[in-house]
Amino acid sequence: MKLHKILLTALAVAVSTALFADSRLKGKVTDADGEPIVGANLRWQNTSIGGVTDVDGEFDIELSKATNHLVASYIGHTTDTLTVTNPAVYLNIVLKGEVSLDEVVVSARRTGTLNSRMDAMQMQKITYDELCRAACCNLAESFETNASVDVAYSDAATGARQIKLLGLSGTYVQMLTEQIPNLQGAASPYGLSYVPGPWMEGIQVSKGTSSVKNGYEALTGQINIDYKKPQTADPLFINLFAAHTGRLEGNMDVNFNLNPKLATGLMLHYSREKMSHDSDDDGFLDMPKTEQFNVMNRWYYKSSNYIFQAGANFVHESRESGQIGHNSHIENPYKIDITTNRGLLFTKNGYIFNHEKNTNMALILSGTYHDQKSSFGHTVFDVAQQNIYANLMFETEFDSKNKISTGVSLNYDHYNEKLKDERVVGLDNIKLKRTDAITGAYAQYTFDYYSRFTLLAGVRGDYSQDHGFFVTPRLHLKYNPFEGDLLSLRASVGRGYRIANVLVENSYLLASSRTMVFDKGLDPFESAWNYGASAHFTFPLFGKDMSVMLEYYYTDFDKQVVANLEDPMRVTFSNLNGRSFAQNAQIEVSYPFFKGFTMTGAYRWTDAKTTYDGKLMTKPLTNRYKGLITASYQTPSGMWQFDATSQFNGGGRMPNPGTVDPLWKPDFPSYVSLSAQATFNYKELSVYVGGENLTGYRQKNPIIDVANPWGENSRFDASMVWGPVHGPKFYVGLRWSIPRI
Repeated sequence: MKLHKILLTALAVAVSTALFADSRLKGKVTDADGEPIVGANLRWQNTSIGGVTDVDGEFDIELSKATNHLVASYIGHTTDTLTVTNPAVYLNIVLKGEVSLDEVVVSARRTGTLNSRMDAMQMQKITYDELCRAACCNLAESFETNASVDVAYSDAATGARQIKLLGLSGTYVQMLTEQIPNLQGAASPYGLSYVPGPWMEGIQVSKGTSSVKNGYEALTGQINIDYKKPQTADPLFINLFAAHTGRLEGNMDVNFNLNPKLATGLMLHYSREKMSHDSDDDGFLDMPKTEQFNVMNRWYYKSSNYIFQAGANFVHESRESGQIGHNSHIENPYKIDITTNRGLLFTKNGYIFNHEKNTNMALILSGTYHDQKSSFGHTVFDVAQQNIYANLMFETEFDSKNKISTGVSLNYDHYNEKLKDERVVGLDNIKLKRTDAITGAYAQYTFDYYSRFTLLAGVRGDYSQDHGFFVTPRLHLKYNPFEGDLLSLRASVGRGYRIANVLVENSYLLASSRTMVFDKGLDPFESAWNYGASAHFTFPLFGKDMSVMLEYYYTDFDKQVVANLEDPMRVTFSNLNGRSFAQNAQIEVSYPFFKGFTMTGAYRWTDAKTTYDGKLMTKPLTNRYKGLITASYQTPSGMWQFDATSQFNGGGRMPNPGTVDPLWKPDFPSYVSLSAQATFNYKELSVYVGGENLTGYRQKNPIIDVANPWGENSRFDASMVWGPVHGPKFYVGLRWSIPRI
């Protein structure tokens, strides 16, 4: 309870301080198409007072006593000077067109990763430019240069990847595509591969509990993917990619403005990797053979008060692994086959009743069908999921400082799972065919005092026929104690829930000979409190601005499904009986040493523990720390760009290897990985070459008892993965587009 009192005391102090702060001017800068301009410059005429726009194109600057003329500018746009007569009114600025100058080229490099200064929640935006710094083939490969999000292989056989945020599995991170819950449930094991990198416009990462608008989930954070928009994207874009491992990939998107109000776009993706790789010569492929076809069609319509968006997405993917390829001579090979078909339909409708007060109503609808058929040796696991999601929202601003949002939602899931495995005990303790229909309502209040102090308080109530009524409260605070962007302080506290899909989320454990035991009365309903605090400093150093981010987050579970791997011959699924928590502390420093060159360094410490068999123990296969150094240099002409990222991954604890003939060590070591890329830009063409895991470090023999997958006393296990499972990877690619005129 002390923490709650501390937060309330901090709130009282912050409110009282903010009420006596000087008045400031608040607004937003957009281009002629209504798209926010990031990094636009705002200055009071003939003064040094001003600032720049954030990731949403918004700004908050102090008023000038010397003049009421505000100058707004951005590279490639016409500079505009405005007369501010009422500073209390939210200012909307539109910068027009591009400036054409004969024989003069004006260029400026955009920041790749942006930290929002105006949002009450700690939010980081990974821009398209940042995604292009590495081989971003899909969402799983989009966080190579990010210090906060880890992506690792779930096992050494299927190629499944999972996100880790704040020391916990990605199942506790809410995944959204353009604010629509997605890539969850049946899609969680392989969903990161369903989003091609060239389709993305950007990614927003928020830590801790997020807004109640999107639901009761997001126990440790939220990741939202923005796709390219047909009304603003280039008419034609092509991306080709090839790696020495045999991976081939092609992406294309075509966009049309049919008239000033209506636009449509088509995005296509095809990839395949069919070469056999077995560097250990252990008979098992190091990485699966994969093939994927992915297509999306989008529509956009906008009138003066109404906005309509709709789209359809279809994915077909196949994965093959195990003792195949050059091992086909094996009499009884162990094979893994996974085939997925996934379809998605969505629509977003928004109507603005009052532009001045931003009074609007929006309706989001989506429907998903996911069908996955898989086999792991003799084990068969099939899952089908149908999802319907609806969210009706209403927002209005009472004045420039007070805003409220309310809404009602429905999330309907139907699962049909089939598991054939003689090693399963207690399968009747979980529902293989089930329906989760959860209805809810929320209210969220925002108090914003000229962006010096912001309070975001929300609460929602939801009802489930299986889990009853539950309440989700959340509070976010942001305070800037000084003028300008010198320091931003944030604090948050909130509760989150989720319904665990025990079989789907742990299906990678089927690639082992472990006996799976499901406890009687297993309750899939999980809940936790999340507490967070952060400080963002920006201060001048040698004529340039250094950015320093400090943060701490603590996640405390009261209900959780625990997968216990401490017995090397079995995995037991039971409800938490004791404590389970994860705490993270991180520091991140970024500095532009000279024009065109920026370096970022980060260090993260993790302490994640769960009660296993009555003992509070460190979570296995979790790094104790992570260090990251990433550097980027672009030549003055912009023709060449060089990027390099090094990750320092700390060691951690392995599950108990047993006392009789242990097949692995009780701990795994630390290791270093390095990736680099060089990009050549000429007009609308970019050619890039690079490499991943250039240090060549890989986990030796990641599959336990690999020679005996069928034996009666086999300890075959492909899930004991803590490091890279393949060596260096080299690639080449190109991007070409026809720019929008």
